[in-house]
Amino acid sequence: MRTGGGRPPRAADMKKDVRILLVGEPRVGKTSLIMSLVSEEFPEEVPPRAEEITIPADVTPERVPTHIVDYSEAEQSDEQLHQEISQANVICIVYAVNNKHSIDKVTSRWIPLINERTDKDSRLPLILVGNKSDLVEYSSMETILPIMNQYTEIETCVECSAKNLKNISELFYYAQKAVLHPTGPLYCPEEKEMKPACIKALTRIFKISDQDNDGTLNDAELNFFQRICFNTPLAPQALEDVKNVVRKHISDGVADSGLTLKGFLFLHTLFIQRGRHETTWTVLRRFGYDDDLDLTPEYLFPLLKIPPDCTTELNHHAYLFLQSTFDKHDLDRDCALSPDELKDLFKVFPYIPWGPDVNNTVCTNERGWITYQGFLSQWTLTTYLDVQRCLEYLGYLGYSILTEQESQASAITVTRDKKIDLQKKQTQRNVFRCNVIGMKNCGKSGVLQALLGRNLMRQKKIREDHKSYYAINTVYVYGQEKYLLLHDISESEFLTEAEIICDVVCLVYDVSNPKSFEYCARIFKQHFMDSRIPCLMIAAKSDLHEVKQEYSISPTDFCRKHKMPPPQAFTCNTADAPSRDIFVKLTTMAMYPHARLRCMCTCNRCTFCICQNFLNSDLLQSVKNKIFTAVLNRLRARVAEWGAMLLADDEGSITHQVHAVRSVEDSIFMESSHGPLFLEARHVTQADLKSSTFWLRASFGATVFAVLGFAMYKALLKQR
Repeated sequence: MRTGGGRPPRAADMKKDVRILLVGEPRVGKTSLIMSLVSEEFPEEVPPRAEEITIPADVTPERVPTHIVDYSEAEQSDEQLHQEISQANVICIVYAVNNKHSIDKVTSRWIPLINERTDKDSRLPLILVGNKSDLVEYSSMETILPIMNQYTEIETCVECSAKNLKNISELFYYAQKAVLHPTGPLYCPEEKEMKPACIKALTRIFKISDQDNDGTLNDAELNFFQRICFNTPLAPQALEDVKNVVRKHISDGVADSGLTLKGFLFLHTLFIQRGRHETTWTVLRRFGYDDDLDLTPEYLFPLLKIPPDCTTELNHHAYLFLQSTFDKHDLDRDCALSPDELKDLFKVFPYIPWGPDVNNTVCTNERGWITYQGFLSQWTLTTYLDVQRCLEYLGYLGYSILTEQESQASAITVTRDKKIDLQKKQTQRNVFRCNVIGMKNCGKSGVLQALLGRNLMRQKKIREDHKSYYAINTVYVYGQEKYLLLHDISESEFLTEAEIICDVVCLVYDVSNPKSFEYCARIFKQHFMDSRIPCLMIAAKSDLHEVKQEYSISPTDFCRKHKMPPPQAFTCNTADAPSRDIFVKLTTMAMYPHARLRCMCTCNRCTFCICQNFLNSDLLQSVKNKIFTAVLNRLRARVAEWGAMLLADDEGSITHQVHAVRSVEDSIFMESSHGPLFLEARHVTQADLKSSTFWLRASFGATVFAVLGFAMYKALLKQR
């Protein structure tokens, strides 16, 4: 915990400027105080009213521009006074310590006048200023203390002298401090304890800082807290001194050598009581709070630009943070969050962000608790559908603080325009959206729940009010983990533009309902026939008796006519989890929308899958590179051999022959993809020539083999 000076608050944490208004009875020295501050000497002639003074930020202790405004009853009207009060951030009520009448006016006139012009819940901080202390040898504090106890909006009282320049700078420093670090929102003087809003904010800060969730802040956590708030660590002895102070005052403030929540709150109460409330404010503002102890919009919703046709995903650092958050609250280490564990996680939120439908959106265990994979999937879903909500949630969890990033925006990856993906025929996205379209009761909900591994028996246990129109889970395509997001589109005559936007379309019809396919065919022709969005037809409820569809052509012929894969039989009426084949197919189509893949099984067993995996394998790439290197080396040796032979020719033909060799070298240079080959002429032995011949033959054989293999691969594809 901070015991000394720390870093100045960030500019984003502070007010843009401070406006100080000086009021009081005539001839108490308001104008003299301002002029003495500016000129650093007592003025011989004092005007009726000083002009507004602006002090630049770089010469003020808190690094904030400060405006000082004088009031003159002789030159200003009551209406102007009321306007100045409404614009002020803090008001200094000046009285003369040698004038009892001016002291009485503090309570009889000025405080009531100011309070009438401000809201009861947001009183302006007041500073009582006793001027002309050089004229008396006694203090006015005995008279002022009862007034300070009566009015909680009074921050402090300063006795000063404009003539002797006593406490002039301190006066305006305290006025600044009253604005930037007000006591009112933090502490209740009557009860001598912190206010509930302050306790709530500090409790959230404690829970975020308690990174192992053991209920105490150990030395490492305290040092991390100290560093991120005040930019300086605490020495071991200083840490021990802080704990000893807590032990001395409360019995349960320290446990197992760690600071408990009670001890943490006690320390901040102590800071406030000792006039060090800037310490507490520095902590609060570092964790995103404003003067009303609400999290600021700038903290919760940092700027994030998302161009059209781009999506938002969590990056690797965000997933690591969420993994540590899950582990922190999974106290029983069962890789699932129980209701109590989830409730504990959301204690740093002002509300519970997830409803009961989440349990039917992501994977859960047998008891209905969200698993680790389901936890990450839900965050992925939120990021994709509503990135602003995701930024807000990460803010509540303290992402930018714990990861020491500028904001939560650093957790988000904005994907490139989908048109670029189509042009380059490859994508960098990890989340793919699939709109599931079909008539009501055709089996769409079954498809969504099957993605989560739930068969028909488990689906029947879902309450109607807990149903979800989304489902998300991971799918592996050629060894790559991707997220597939299914969205159940309600039946309607025409789809909206938002319902059309997706990466792949899943058209579902009920094989036992003769009118079911017609809707899928009509929607396809209306919205997707001429689009570049790939579509897959699903013959749902395939365990039931299939009837002829009341349409001009069969579903199979329809798919063949429109160059779609054939209808995929699907049922979730299984003993175990339903088959995931269709989800692999949908994800594959979303990843490669430009490819009209004839094989849609991705089973890794058929000819297509085997050839595709072989062509993409590291082994083949390595063999290709080695063969290419060997060929280049043999060509280099052969050119060197030619160079040696040229040396034996007569001198008159050397130039002509060398040009021929250089032309060969140039041709090799143009054909090489690895840069120029630096050739040198050298003598080669008979063994080298035999070795060269062998490798050239081997290279030629490998090339023939590769050509024949590719021809067989194309022939097999054509046959399928």
